[in-house]
Amino acid sequence: MIQGLKDKVVIITGGGHGIGKAYCIGFGKAGSQVVVADIDKPAAERVAAQITEKVRCDSLAVHVDVSNEKSTKDMTAAALQRFGRIDVLVNNAAIFATIPMNRGRIETITPEEWDKLMAVNLKGLFFCCRAVLPAMRARKSGKIINIASGTVFNGSPGRIHYVTSKAGTIGFTRTLAREVGDDNIQVNVLAPGNTLSEENPTDEMIRFRQSSVGNRALKRVQVPQDLVGAMLFLASPLSDFVTGQTINVDGGISFL
Repeated sequence: MIQGLKDKVVIITGGGHGIGKAYCIGFGKAGSQVVVADIDKPAAERVAAQITEKVRCDSLAVHVDVSNEKSTKDMTAAALQRFGRIDVLVNNAAIFATIPMNRGRIETITPEEWDKLMAVNLKGLFFCCRAVLPAMRARKSGKIINIASGTVFNGSPGRIHYVTSKAGTIGFTRTLAREVGDDNIQVNVLAPGNTLSEENPTDEMIRFRQSSVGNRALKRVQVPQDLVGAMLFLASPLSDFVTGQTINVDGGISFL
């Protein structure tokens, strides 16, 4: 396990399900104090209980709607009240798997759905970062890890709004890294490949995930645990001189 994360306070949005849940448990196993933030509060509570009871690390479940600025400020306040500081923010919450989206081509996507997805996937980054940065700047220390997607590098027909939001995540990250470098805050991107992240996948979902295996250098289905190592690296002291970068974890579909 990567060292240097014991007792670090980590907020993970979208932590109640799928890949976010794997991140939460990974941080818990590393000894971090985990704030599981999700719009699905019962799911966040289940993950926090699992960390507290099985991993034996302190954890807090909070409700957050990342598209609502007040909600992100309340999330931050709850973390500070409980733990006194924030060391790491993982912006994982997004419309994709657990929150369904239109997977049709551009003609089928309504302006309302475009705006809804951008409000979560891009405005959510904006709100969450603005909420935690005062606490990080005060301590001259912090890590922000934004989640993009491997679809950015090759395009993915049928989800142009999602891919656009994840491309925006990379641009957002590079700019923010420049803005907060003087405060010793590192901002990076983790880009997952096609991951079997559903907790109870249907046969159709499994076939869809298997369809990308042939394009990979590593020929197997990607699962959430495959992303945890890179996540912990970006959150740890091992990456203290890494900022504005994108780590692509897709088993070798895209070589950047």
